[in-house]
Amino acid sequence: MSTIFEIKDFNAPELDIYARLTENQLVNRADPDNAMFVAESPVVIGRALDAGCVPISFLMEKKHVEGKGRELLERCPDTPVFAAELEVLTRLTGFHLTRGMLCAMKRPKLPSVETVCAGARRIAVLENVMNPTNIGAIFRSAAALGMDAVLLTSEGSDPLYRRAVRVSMGTVFQIPWTYFPPEENWTDILHSLGFKTAAMALRDDSYSITETFLAKTDKLAVVLGTEGDGLASDTIAACDYTVRIPMSHGVDSLNVAAASAVAFYQLGTLSAR
Repeated sequence: MSTIFEIKDFNAPELDIYARLTENQLVNRADPDNAMFVAESPVVIGRALDAGCVPISFLMEKKHVEGKGRELLERCPDTPVFAAELEVLTRLTGFHLTRGMLCAMKRPKLPSVETVCAGARRIAVLENVMNPTNIGAIFRSAAALGMDAVLLTSEGSDPLYRRAVRVSMGTVFQIPWTYFPPEENWTDILHSLGFKTAAMALRDDSYSITETFLAKTDKLAVVLGTEGDGLASDTIAACDYTVRIPMSHGVDSLNVAAASAVAFYQLGTLSAR
């Protein structure tokens, strides 16, 4: 069983991960071998462990040590556990813990684009999507609605930010993903791997998402842009197709996370079978 440490000193350096380090400090770009992230809730932590992520420490309510956290702790017998009552944890972290449990983990090394795309028929491409909540929701939809992988540009938000992981319900650990190399043209990379690219954009010359040839395309990348501005014009020009979701009642567009769910349902492998 893990060693349990009752939290008595808010300034203990072991708690910096949870209480004082920013998301960018956790990423630790200067020393990626020691980069970390924080998973929140038993379901999310369990999925991270299932994916092979290595725990550093746990932070949880005392009651969960022998309660709903017990099974997770049994999987990690050498991992220290910091515990306190809920009101103490709320003061420490500055917010109410979702389901009373956090786990700091080592950030896994990301695979190459070629590895992520090997055997994939449907991939989601996120160009500069900045909002962690949207990132998490898109990953959850991608995993649920027949996408094989997610690829991101380096300017976008991090799928392992705490909020993104939580909103995704841990699906960031269940669906393969990685970043495109920042110095390379990612549309050229996808074309070299045999993918047709479908830019989701509201343009008069767009195909409707209901066009049957799109769902029947053998290897398709569904490309989504950042909140507000959408995809860059040169990105749309470089894609094979421009695709739009038909709208009614004068609504001009959907939030990118909502649009992703519609696109994945219509164009993912579930509909292509």
